[in-house]
Amino acid sequence: MEPTEAAEEERLVQCPVCLQELPGADINAHLDRCLQAGGAQPEPPSKRPRLAAAPPGSQAEGQPEQARPAAGSPVFSLFHKGRGGGQSPAAAGGRSGAGRDEAAVQPGHGCAAALCGESLAHKLQGKPLAERLRPDTLGDYVGQEPVLGAQTLLRSLLESHEIPSLILWGPPGCGKTTLAHIIANSSKKNGMRFVTLSATSAKTNDVRDVISQAQNEKRLFKRKTILFIDEIHRFNKSQQDTFLPHVECGTVTLIGATTENPSFQVNAALLSRCRVIVLEKLSVEAMEAILMRAVRFLGLRVWGQGDQHGTPATGSSSKSSEFPVYIEEKALNTLAYLCDGDARTGLNGLQLAVQARVATGSTTTKGGAADGILITEEHIKEGLQRSHILYDRAGEEHYNCISALHKSMRGSDENASLYWLARMLEGGEDPLYVARRLVRFASEDIGLADPLALTQAVAAYQGCHFIGMPECEVILAQCVVYFARAPKSIEVYRAYGKVKECLRMHTGPLPPVPLHLRNAPTRLMKNLGYGKGYKYNPMYKEPVEQDYLPQELKGTDFFKERET
Repeated sequence: MEPTEAAEEERLVQCPVCLQELPGADINAHLDRCLQAGGAQPEPPSKRPRLAAAPPGSQAEGQPEQARPAAGSPVFSLFHKGRGGGQSPAAAGGRSGAGRDEAAVQPGHGCAAALCGESLAHKLQGKPLAERLRPDTLGDYVGQEPVLGAQTLLRSLLESHEIPSLILWGPPGCGKTTLAHIIANSSKKNGMRFVTLSATSAKTNDVRDVISQAQNEKRLFKRKTILFIDEIHRFNKSQQDTFLPHVECGTVTLIGATTENPSFQVNAALLSRCRVIVLEKLSVEAMEAILMRAVRFLGLRVWGQGDQHGTPATGSSSKSSEFPVYIEEKALNTLAYLCDGDARTGLNGLQLAVQARVATGSTTTKGGAADGILITEEHIKEGLQRSHILYDRAGEEHYNCISALHKSMRGSDENASLYWLARMLEGGEDPLYVARRLVRFASEDIGLADPLALTQAVAAYQGCHFIGMPECEVILAQCVVYFARAPKSIEVYRAYGKVKECLRMHTGPLPPVPLHLRNAPTRLMKNLGYGKGYKYNPMYKEPVEQDYLPQELKGTDFFKERET
């Protein structure tokens, strides 16, 4: 050992948490243990906290106040000004993460009232509520029971820390990023490396750098690397090809999150190396559980159910906020429905409503109860402005909704037809796209049962083209209801399909046009027999017996239904 290294180990370093003096080589491990313990170690009798403030009235004559410790004062209280006494750095900041209830203020502290009064405003500031309440463990994860419920394959793999390459596919706010966050916490505790990239900002070089580091980690330290790519569908096909050999050989475990159908947006070769996990939008019950968790975190009272769901975030003795904050039970139920299974929209909508009401400071008295700030259903609706409609004009939902509209009209369900039409138009769909689909429907599903249907569809298209949205919505509604009520016939559609099948299945050269059906504009064509023997139908009073199909297809009836 070199003399400098020996001197480094023998030099004592003081721990800033418990003030113990330890060799320099051991200070890092000791400091980690101190911080993980959640509080400061008991102070040695021989040590005096140099930065602690003495209580009022205990200052000795001629002695500076900063030089004397006060009993029960926290170590390094300079860095915790405004917080309750006796809190260690870990205890002061260890409860601010997502998925944790608010820190309870212990009675008897000098700054307890101030902390109570400032806690609600503090919780509403900084990160969005959806980010602060993000769960850290699978036990706190709400929803997606078919995928992550007890005894499911994915949950068993995650609990055993055997994480395969995954593609998480689901609508916004269903828990894709949260699940990746939980996997990150679990992997770091088990010695694995977790790297996060977003396809909206990352480049191919960034991916190559992560893969190069993963190769070094695996070769030198036998350490696995998990790479999480948010919005992986934003990567083009060549960028996605970068992952292929490294996922194949296990250099990285890939976890991708996408709101688009992986069948269309992710390489087939990459899909074959990953397991696709389909996450559905959250149910109303799951949304209510998530919102109640937020209510408990903010310390709100639920009006109409007593106070069993939460304690007030502001104490009665608080000078900065005298009134408790209430939220109607009906408001929470409405929010759970309006957010359409999007937890991010629900939590941020709740945060916006609470912030707006607390900022105005207006109080309400109900049922003889004490004055307080009340958040009603109207405040929730005002914060969301309108129902949160999930619709992506360029994604799978676009095709799902038009398919539902087509099938509803075919089934003569006028109510469902109007619903799916409004779902698309209110979601921002181009009305001309819908009108073009109606023109197709008029001939495909109604056909000769009501020949005026095609006229209705073309007129609707022209009306939409002339006046646009929102005035043209009633034109499309009229056309949709007309089609739903009209008689249906697929006779023409089916017959034309048989003709196409006949052409595809024909072997050899296609049969020539019969000579008597050919036009003969020149003398040469007439000499060759073009048009010879053709019977001009208007010249005959009786039906004309004449063949119009090629000789090979004579007697074929494309309108005759096949025997089943």
